[in-house]
Amino acid sequence: MKGQNKLFISIIAALVLGVIIGAIVHFNYPKETIDTFSKNIKLLGSLFIRLVQMIIAPLVFSTLVVGIAKMGDMKMVGRVGAKAMTWFITASLTSLLIGLVLVNIMKPGEGTDIVMNVSDAGDLLKTQSDFTLEHFVNHMVPKSIFEAFSTNEILQIVVFSVIFGIALGAYGEKGQMVTDFLDKIAHVVLIMVNYVMWFAPLGVLGAVAAAVAKYGFEIFTLYAHYLLAFVLGIATLWAVLLGVGYLVLGKRLKDLLRHIKTPLLIAFTTTSSEAVFPKLVEELEKFGAQNKIISFTLPLGYSFNLDGSMMYMTFASLFIAQVYDIHMPIEKQLLMLLVLMLTSKGVAGVPRASLIVVVATCSMFGIPPEGIALILPIDHFCDMARSMTNVLGNALATTAVDKWEGHIAVEQENIH
Repeated sequence: MKGQNKLFISIIAALVLGVIIGAIVHFNYPKETIDTFSKNIKLLGSLFIRLVQMIIAPLVFSTLVVGIAKMGDMKMVGRVGAKAMTWFITASLTSLLIGLVLVNIMKPGEGTDIVMNVSDAGDLLKTQSDFTLEHFVNHMVPKSIFEAFSTNEILQIVVFSVIFGIALGAYGEKGQMVTDFLDKIAHVVLIMVNYVMWFAPLGVLGAVAAAVAKYGFEIFTLYAHYLLAFVLGIATLWAVLLGVGYLVLGKRLKDLLRHIKTPLLIAFTTTSSEAVFPKLVEELEKFGAQNKIISFTLPLGYSFNLDGSMMYMTFASLFIAQVYDIHMPIEKQLLMLLVLMLTSKGVAGVPRASLIVVVATCSMFGIPPEGIALILPIDHFCDMARSMTNVLGNALATTAVDKWEGHIAVEQENIH
């Protein structure tokens, strides 16, 4: 937690320093000097982005394979697994759709030229190919997993990982050694994620200084629109989740919220839904959910049911496209939604892990991935809200499955 606070303070310090340096350059130097300065200092942001892209493939592969393999034989998942996955898929699509609708209605990235003049934006607009079924199939199924890894074709990696994970689970105890090995790899990669995030202040400094130097304080108008639209999206998602929760749990929803208020607060302050896992298990047991339902559904939810993060992924990806004035037709947006539905699975609930998926998705759909650096300075505030939402979504999913199994209904009768 101390490390996260230090990183947060470092990012804020880099933000302030970037604003000061950018303002000095913007108001005191001629255009030629400003252009040169912006081009050079932005390399700090490029360094951070390349470091993030470096760990995308191993992170997705290791976490997704381990998550699926640990489910065991798919035939044994049975009734509880089907109910859990029904909730996860429905909640995921709803979350992604809310982000897509809100960013299209409010258009927080439009009406600014902050990054429209970046040299590669025009080339991207010219070279974008129309979406076809052939294009989708070719980019979905890898002809070589090594090629997919070398080019960061995230969807191809996901397809291979899903098949590999199912096969590894079906192999049973004989495959446990491979699962354990990949689990260790996943933990090492997650440590690497934490290392890479310490380069975030440099990325913030470079991105903010370059933007303020070139465009002045118009950059903060963009941030205000972005945060307003994002908060509205999170509020809408909470309303939907709590509404469905009330339909399933009835008056016991209030009791559930009372039990999970501490995990929600921890997730909000640490920006990590994973950090509250032990406490959440304890509180759900106190609430009355069966331990066997919790031990199966909750870990599965941490890989397959990150509602707040998924809403953010469509929101942030389309926001960056709007900033670069890249037109995304509705069919391409819906394809992005489906791709995010897959790529978001297996990304653990660690701070700012969503950014990795956003970078990969932007690259896949012809959106400049360096645009992520623009929202990095305020991502901590967004991460607080989406981490707390992830915890709420998984608590509701676990208790809903338990209720569908008839258990919480019995508890309710015993209480009264």
